[in-house]
Amino acid sequence: MTLTEMRYIVALARERHFGKAAEACHVSQPTLSVALKKVEGQLGAALFERTASDVRITALGERIVAQAKRVLDEAVRLEEIAGSAGDPMSGPLRVGVIYTIAPYLLPQLIPALHKEAPAMPLFLKEDFTANLIPALKAGELDIIVIALPFAEAGLVAQPVYEEPFRVVIPASHPWVSRPDVDADELDGQHLLLLGQGNCFRDQVLESCPRLTAPDALADSLEGSSLETIRYMVASGAGVAVMPSTAADPLIDKEPLVKVLPFAGQQPSRTVGLVWRVTFPRPQAIDAVRAALLSCQLPGATARR
Repeated sequence: MTLTEMRYIVALARERHFGKAAEACHVSQPTLSVALKKVEGQLGAALFERTASDVRITALGERIVAQAKRVLDEAVRLEEIAGSAGDPMSGPLRVGVIYTIAPYLLPQLIPALHKEAPAMPLFLKEDFTANLIPALKAGELDIIVIALPFAEAGLVAQPVYEEPFRVVIPASHPWVSRPDVDADELDGQHLLLLGQGNCFRDQVLESCPRLTAPDALADSLEGSSLETIRYMVASGAGVAVMPSTAADPLIDKEPLVKVLPFAGQQPSRTVGLVWRVTFPRPQAIDAVRAALLSCQLPGATARR
């Protein structure tokens, strides 16, 4: 069994879907299916049970996948040992960023990091935290930018900046002349939220406790991205909570919305870096952090 075939098997065990596993491995679905069939033929046993609507791992499959993960982890270690012999500030760096940070951070981060490390191009991946973590652990990514807190054995998390939340309302909303909004007042509004599985949605609900009550979100609507939600607010569909990096630029460029701070204690999120303990290029991590700290992100406060 090759390392590539092991990656296919581990991805399929994680995704439980041939199409998603193939996408995660950057191959076509037939390629992944043929590789799995070959491995099962060599073993003389099935690793997965396939139905029209589901993919389930067999008992043997669980043992094979567990061992394959260990082998892949060690393969990553070999690559890192070999990579440590060269210039740590030279060569690609594979960076993952969550969807609610990437569009607002990357336009400043890329030129800032280019000044810090001009010989270190970035390979970028936008995704949910739940997908970036396995990719980081598997060695598919070198470092990720996510919302903290996060703690897991074998990974290092370091906060970089704190970002307050804002309330974004249509320009025709009754609150438009107010200086701020209390978090409890969002209960009963047509609140626009990101979909299930997005960590920023969870952070919004945590910062506004009354929204977790039964039926509190009965009138809420969902958007696929913060930019989509911004346009929904501008159209008058409802109100939204957005991080300052996404909301504050709207003050000058979007006349159809009004951006308001929260009253009292400002809900916020901490954005930080996460990488493997064994990653052999600490200088590259330091360069990314320095570049992040040099970015002038609206409303954000550095965590030094």
